[in-house]
Amino acid sequence: MTDRYLIAGLGNPGKKYENTRHNVGFWCVDELARRWNITNEKTEKRALTRDGVIRDRRVLLVKPQTYMNNSGEALRALVDFYKVDLKNIIIAYDELDIPFGTLRLRMKGSAGGQKGMKSVLQHLGTPDINRVRIGIGRPPGRMDPGAFVLRPFGGDDEITARLMVDRAADAIETWLVEGIEPAMTKHNGSIEPVEE
Repeated sequence: MTDRYLIAGLGNPGKKYENTRHNVGFWCVDELARRWNITNEKTEKRALTRDGVIRDRRVLLVKPQTYMNNSGEALRALVDFYKVDLKNIIIAYDELDIPFGTLRLRMKGSAGGQKGMKSVLQHLGTPDINRVRIGIGRPPGRMDPGAFVLRPFGGDDEITARLMVDRAADAIETWLVEGIEPAMTKHNGSIEPVEE
């Protein structure tokens, strides 16, 4: 095993999906790349990857290009190729079952209804995968959840989404240096300021 960390954001490839709720995982990886000036993007193993250093840790930033529901295929190939220890993986993705504006880090568990994460857990063969769940909330009224996740954010919602992604990137930086439990303690919860 190497001491490399693999940080993956889940989403769908292509301009059509770029600004949708389903792609906040991609946004998170892009934000980390921007902060740490990791610009060497390449295509390998059906993913876009960037190799770099964040907080003195060697990282591989990953955006699977297999479409959301098959995300695990690309991640399995990369984990095998780079010999990444499963405890050194963290996945960022959108979560319908968490209120909009809320972040939840976990070190294991089921995928719930998130099909991209379900694919990741199936292909990696364990539920013990660190994850950053970015709450996008439930769709309004009777809207189909599948249609909802493929809609772009609008107005104030986009501002909140960007703040969530910033917080998710902060959480991943904490995880790299201090581990998942301190990251959970510091970053789980709503991004809204707490009223005094």
